[in-house]
Amino acid sequence: MSDVAVLEHREPLVLADLLSGSALRDAALVVGGAALVGALAQVSIHLGFTPVPITGQTLGVLLVGAALGWRRGLTALVLYALAGLAGVPWFAGHTSGYVGASFGYVVGFVASAALCGYLAEHKADRTWWRSAPAMVAGELVMYVIGVSWLAASLHVGAAKAIALGFTPFVVGDAVKAALAAGLLPAAWKLTGSR
Repeated sequence: MSDVAVLEHREPLVLADLLSGSALRDAALVVGGAALVGALAQVSIHLGFTPVPITGQTLGVLLVGAALGWRRGLTALVLYALAGLAGVPWFAGHTSGYVGASFGYVVGFVASAALCGYLAEHKADRTWWRSAPAMVAGELVMYVIGVSWLAASLHVGAAKAIALGFTPFVVGDAVKAALAAGLLPAAWKLTGSR
């Protein structure tokens, strides 16, 4: 069997691998992943007591990372961050540029997508019981980076940063992690490739 035939018959690592194609497919998936996160960022509620808004983008980050794999997921979120910094108004509330104290979450999105993609490549997205811990791990990475950045930007201690950047969001993000953990195995089941 030739090397090409072996590659064509290998098991898909992540959902994106079910689509045929090569570099053009990967580029479209990366742009689409960044756009999904940007669209979900517009589902945004600004709270008066914290610079961090409630958004749908964390759900997008988890899904993009796991569905695309760590390389394409990381690339999609780097594109999201860089394009937003360059002026594309797809950060929360149609903003762009450096968004100050909450920008650490955008940085956290990159790491989270890479982690969720890596775990998905090791079949953590095939069942709810394996997917849920992977999504929680992705959320935790976002929070560690985001809350740390928030503390440094606002010159506040850990307790205040947690009160501003974690506590108000943990229930909603748990729901988003559970939703992602359910959607990914369902997508595998629909494709018949689980």
